Amino acid sequence: MPRPTRNELELRGRAERQQVGRRSHADCPPADQRSDPLAILAVQDMARAPELLGLRYARMAASPFTFLRGSAAVMGADLARTPTTSLTTQLCGDAHLMNIETFATPERRLVLDITDFDETIRGPFEWDLKRMATSLVVAARDRGFDGEVADDAVYSCLARYRAEMREHRDADVMDVWYASIDEQTVLEVLGQRVEDGELGADLLTSTEEVFAKARRRTSKRAAQRLTEEVDGRLQMREDPPVLSRDVLPGDRQDLASRFLAGYVASLPAHRRGLLERFEVVDVARRVVGVGSVGTRCYVILLHGRDGDDPLVLQLKEAGPSVLEPHVSARGPRPHGRRVVEGQRTMQTVSDVFLGWSTAVGPDGVERDFYVRQFRDMKGGVDLETLDADGLVAYAKLCGHLLADAHGRGGRPAELAGYLGKSEGFIEAMIGFAHAYADVTEHDHQLLLDAITAGRVPHEPVD
Repeated sequence: MPRPTRNELELRGRAERQQVGRRSHADCPPADQRSDPLAILAVQDMARAPELLGLRYARMAASPFTFLRGSAAVMGADLARTPTTSLTTQLCGDAHLMNIETFATPERRLVLDITDFDETIRGPFEWDLKRMATSLVVAARDRGFDGEVADDAVYSCLARYRAEMREHRDADVMDVWYASIDEQTVLEVLGQRVEDGELGADLLTSTEEVFAKARRRTSKRAAQRLTEEVDGRLQMREDPPVLSRDVLPGDRQDLASRFLAGYVASLPAHRRGLLERFEVVDVARRVVGVGSVGTRCYVILLHGRDGDDPLVLQLKEAGPSVLEPHVSARGPRPHGRRVVEGQRTMQTVSDVFLGWSTAVGPDGVERDFYVRQFRDMKGGVDLETLDADGLVAYAKLCGHLLADAHGRGGRPAELAGYLGKSEGFIEAMIGFAHAYADVTEHDHQLLLDAITAGRVPHEPVD
């Protein structure tokens, strides 16, 4: 079958408007006409470490924004009830503004990109956009900004997405694949906007600080923070429940070695050779994020040349994507492979140690995992310090990066054809984002009420 031309793909995108009108994306399920959000979360709880559920709900209860971060499964079920196109790409599956972060490339170049792919799967392109847009509105409300700022943030995000997708439509395939935003590009763009009087100098200064802080987050720094010396031997620090080696069996080194034994097969030969230069020192359970709390996550300390040459790997459980029940495509198996292949598709460049494994954990249960370096120059914005102009500027970056990722995982000409030039799609998405922000606030209050009534565990940790 001949490959469709760019023009044919663009016409397909335009034809899709007849099936799913662009303004129909404003439709949002009413808060009281949906499945019980707490019941959806409770189903997830069944596969999680029960002793960590109180911490999970404490983090989700902190604000509507943290609830949104932890409830991708709830929103996935709701998105499946909205008007949905047949235009698919590789989805992040949990696209919100806090999942756009810095990290280091193998050349030690600092780039900005999507960093969380636990829910990645092929699906309708607009689902990522709806979650990102909603996160911008919820974040704006969380910061006390008015509705106009929220509108501007969503518009900035989606207008940039649309413009970038048009560029990808006309670009060479490899140019789309190599597209990236690095530290220098961000600082130059912000610096020019400061000179033009569009932004205050404070945003440029705070962005420089974000990059500087990220550069300090290396394996050596992580090892210093995660370990302590006991009887002349370096081991993971005990800081339960966030970090604990004591919850693991006594043969921790054997456990870590078993984890890594299956994982190395997912690496290319030269990376396996690199990993062989390190030896396992210790392993501990680590609690990360908001939505991930309760899933099994471990950090493994390895030494290369000596104790001053550490490598810290993170082994994170990979379960089914929350979107899988709602899409026609079945993701690759095992689920660690699904995460890794989705990440490699959507990112310009990925961690050199990114791989997957299926292993038996300390509880005797076999689970899927993916592996990557722990905090390799990883960093992000502090939502509490973003002013209104900063949120709008950051939203534009989010739209750019989502377009790059979707362009690599899908067909840019098709998506550009659907989006077109009119404002109908963006205006509809602004409407959806506000409506679903209302839903999120409603669901957050349900959680607070359930905690007060004692129906949901709540164990905050400072």
